[in-house]
Amino acid sequence: MSQPFGQRGEQLATHYLKQQGYTIIGTNWHCRFGEIDIIARQGDTLVFVEVRARHAALPEAAFASISKRKRARLLRAAHLYLADHQLENANWRVDVIAIAIPPSGRPMIEHVADALDW
Repeated sequence: MSQPFGQRGEQLATHYLKQQGYTIIGTNWHCRFGEIDIIARQGDTLVFVEVRARHAALPEAAFASISKRKRARLLRAAHLYLADHQLENANWRVDVIAIAIPPSGRPMIEHVADALDW
């Protein structure tokens, strides 16, 4: 995926989360396990968001791109973020936002909260 395309997906996801009442704390947090695309807050819950954008008609292709290995890396990155920010006792979860960007028409956004259990 090209950098501008990935950035567009993250911008769409950030806008979507703000519309849903989330507060954006940060984006593109890097660590040795990879990157957390968006860190947000919903009420008293810290939300780590993985954004997957694909040139597709439906978001399923974006969800399918998250492997077991990617889920493990997301979990390790979330734990490291919590430790680095002294938030070990915080309520938190990992969400996935899948975005399908068709050749014509509007992007479709699908959001799965607490997505690590699939």
